[in-house]
Amino acid sequence: MLGINFIRQHPQEVKEACLNKQLDSSVVEQLLSVDEKRRALQLKVDEWRQQSNQNTQKIKEEMSQSKEVSQELVKKGKEIKEELKKIEPELSELEKKFTELMLAIPNIPSDDSPIGRDENFNKVLREEGKIPEFDFPVLDHQELMEKLDWLDTKRAVKIAGFRAFFLKNEGLRLERALLSYALDSMIEHGFEIMSVPTLVKPETMIGTGFFPWGKEDHYYTQDGQILAGTAEVALTSYYQNELLREKDLPIKLCGISPCYRREIGTHGKDTKGIIRVHQFNKVEQVVLTVADEEETRNWHEKTLKYSEKLLQDLALPYQVVAMCTGDMGAGQRKKYDLETWFPSQKKYRETHSASYFNDFQARRLNIRYQAKDGSIKYVYTLNNTVAASPRLLAALVENYQQKDATIKIPKVLKKYL
Repeated sequence: MLGINFIRQHPQEVKEACLNKQLDSSVVEQLLSVDEKRRALQLKVDEWRQQSNQNTQKIKEEMSQSKEVSQELVKKGKEIKEELKKIEPELSELEKKFTELMLAIPNIPSDDSPIGRDENFNKVLREEGKIPEFDFPVLDHQELMEKLDWLDTKRAVKIAGFRAFFLKNEGLRLERALLSYALDSMIEHGFEIMSVPTLVKPETMIGTGFFPWGKEDHYYTQDGQILAGTAEVALTSYYQNELLREKDLPIKLCGISPCYRREIGTHGKDTKGIIRVHQFNKVEQVVLTVADEEETRNWHEKTLKYSEKLLQDLALPYQVVAMCTGDMGAGQRKKYDLETWFPSQKKYRETHSASYFNDFQARRLNIRYQAKDGSIKYVYTLNNTVAASPRLLAALVENYQQKDATIKIPKVLKKYL
């Protein structure tokens, strides 16, 4: 979240951020109105509590002197208690509303993020790699994988519903190789690797900024837990409510997990193949660093390069895209997508997302650090996809298909197979 002092001092900038992210800007005025009422009522409560303390002290003094307690003081104590009884619940309601509105305020996009309402306003920054040329009819990944008995969607839909799939035989081995290579690459970059909880509490979804905006995009259990759509949720929340030390930053975490997304609003999109599914596997990188945007931007470029290195090692053509304000998340300050080439579609498709947040997530999760000068600050957070399957697997299969419908294995994955 943003700090309330920043919102008070920059209401127009915050409203503009809401509009640029296709969100309701009236929430800013609502927040400021509630904030003003809350502060005024807090002053009243503080005054009455001070009077109560003073009155109690006078009663104690009279009792210590073995005097009969003044009925006037007793009466005043009752009056104060009744007054507090009336206004404290009102303050509690205002505090609750204040928190709710604070959580509905988005992050301010960076100055170099393209302004736009949807994906049509995203900006392609550069293209990398050589697009393959084929001297035979190109097949899509579903046709190829079904021919090789690597994929079964018909039986999966029968068992689990739309967008379900079975990954089989060498197809599963190839996915495992891809994910293992992704983990090994992050170890080389100095990341601590871990498996992470898939079921998380609502507080972590709020803390990482997926809620309140994305509640309909997730699956819930009968116990009130959420099936996370990315390891980012658990990794970023790992140090929730903890005080770190500047000398320990940056902290570099990498997680592997199954991920779950309802894909609300995508009816009719990518109905063929395994480009858009409800369950997938992903390796994710998260960095916690010092409260300095220049340093954060440096890490944003570094994490992007780590993912690019993986695509380059796999010899997959891709492009780097700067996401516009209307196509990035509410909590993100700046976001890149990496889009990998799909020969059957003759276009690039998103396979990686790299974002930084400044202290937006850390404030919500209360992750702080003690700086060298002794001051306490919130950490700045970043995250980026390393490898998400089956989408990246599908891109690999299509780009490495042979004339006889077999798949050539990339050199870097051979040692895993």
